[in-house]
Amino acid sequence: MPEPIAPVVLSGALCVLRPLTNDDVSALVAAASGDRSSFAYTWVPEPTADDVADYIALALADHRSGHGLTFATCARDGTVVGSTRFMNAEYWTTPNRRMRDSSDPDAIEIGSTWLCSAAQRTGINTEAKQMMLSHAFDTLGVRRVTIKTDARNQVSRAAIERIGARLDGVLRAHMRATDGTERDSAWYSIVAAEWPSVNARLTTLLDRHR
Repeated sequence: MPEPIAPVVLSGALCVLRPLTNDDVSALVAAASGDRSSFAYTWVPEPTADDVADYIALALADHRSGHGLTFATCARDGTVVGSTRFMNAEYWTTPNRRMRDSSDPDAIEIGSTWLCSAAQRTGINTEAKQMMLSHAFDTLGVRRVTIKTDARNQVSRAAIERIGARLDGVLRAHMRATDGTERDSAWYSIVAAEWPSVNARLTTLLDRHR
């Protein structure tokens, strides 16, 4: 079983990402309240203590298994405005199919990202992506970061493409969608060789918010 991904706090000019804990129930309830019109294709807990507690419990279990690390996304004043996570960590074997000595993943996904309406279009999501990609490529040393979304979510797909991720394809009937239908998922990726150019693009996008 993989070791848990080492918890880390990622701090930028616009936001701070810190590991989500059981102490964040009330703050996450507040963040999930209000206008939820942008959550149609995204798994966001209902703004109740029970649903948020279940959401956090699943996130913490994923971390213990070595396959994820979930963050509370905070404004610079400390207010929790949403959540994002590393998930579906991949641990590749050696060419002879033996486990490697390193405990760091070889590939990882960034996903389950949502922000309250007041934090959208503020640059927080862009900065969070830059910090997480930097941690994935520069600290964990992954070879690929995956980002996927409901194929119907054109807003999300445009945002993913804007940062320079490449479309790998659409996996049909991939999972149950948030509306209960069968979801086709659009899979995107950034590989290590592309990270410098993606990083430069993200910096340019962030300049308008700083």
